[in-house]
Amino acid sequence: MRADPQAPIDGERRWDVHETPLGPLTFHASARGLTGMSFPGRGGPLDNARRDRGALANATRQLDDYFAQERTAFDLPLDVHGTPFQRRVWAALLEIPYGTTVTYTELARTIGRPDVVRAVAAAVGRTPVPIVVPCHRVVGAGGALTGYGGGLRRKQALLDLERRGAAGLPPEPAWAFRQMTLV
Repeated sequence: MRADPQAPIDGERRWDVHETPLGPLTFHASARGLTGMSFPGRGGPLDNARRDRGALANATRQLDDYFAQERTAFDLPLDVHGTPFQRRVWAALLEIPYGTTVTYTELARTIGRPDVVRAVAAAVGRTPVPIVVPCHRVVGAGGALTGYGGGLRRKQALLDLERRGAAGLPPEPAWAFRQMTLV
């Protein structure tokens, strides 16, 4: 993982909230990279002294580009922590092409562990940086939408955005995403 030149140099964890079509997302970063991203109503209390827009400007810019369908993959340094198994699953998530989905069973096969589909699903559910690490691209058998930390409406909105982008169609207006999150 490479160092981000905009990351704080003191090693403290920084955070910021960024408005997106899916609602406000809270970004967390260390000096080494993005450590987490959470949807509204998720995460604990935040220390206002550690709020730092500058340290997260690259991440928020790339997310804006993604929602504008000007970006299909992220180029952000990540500083995610998990078990070796979780990190293996998260690495496999990064290989799922934009605009496509895989099932939990297919993902388990991809990492060479078809015998632990439930453990794979649990690791997907613990993805610390959703959207950037595209856990939304994993679906249940037969394409069924299953759990997502941001809620199934957000997962569907992300899949629809990518489906439209992969087909060369313009993105839906931001208000359409916002309305989905309010329903």
